[in-house]
Amino acid sequence: MSTASDTPVLDTLLAMTGDSLERCGLAPDMLLLTRIAALAASDAPPISYIAHIDPALQAGLTAEQLQDVLVAIAPIVGTARVMTAAGNITAALGVAIAVAEAEAEAQIDAQG
Repeated sequence: MSTASDTPVLDTLLAMTGDSLERCGLAPDMLLLTRIAALAASDAPPISYIAHIDPALQAGLTAEQLQDVLVAIAPIVGTARVMTAAGNITAALGVAIAVAEAEAEAQIDAQG
């Protein structure tokens, strides 16, 4: 099978996400909270959260709201998945912070 891209999996995920956004009437913050809940329910790895954490922060969501989502779904998905999700979100936040710091340092270096 031949692909027109070097990143066919990423391209497919981006296309699926775009289609989902076009067809969904949720406000951005609610959409992201829903997706984070789904990630927790499916026991997703940290890399899956990375794609959602920065947009969630940009949409104005707080760490407390992310915790509230985990509290809300705990009786449904169970303690183990919620605790794993909390750790994975923490890891994703760490990556997001490191990237933001690196971008800020690069801007300072470029100006200076």
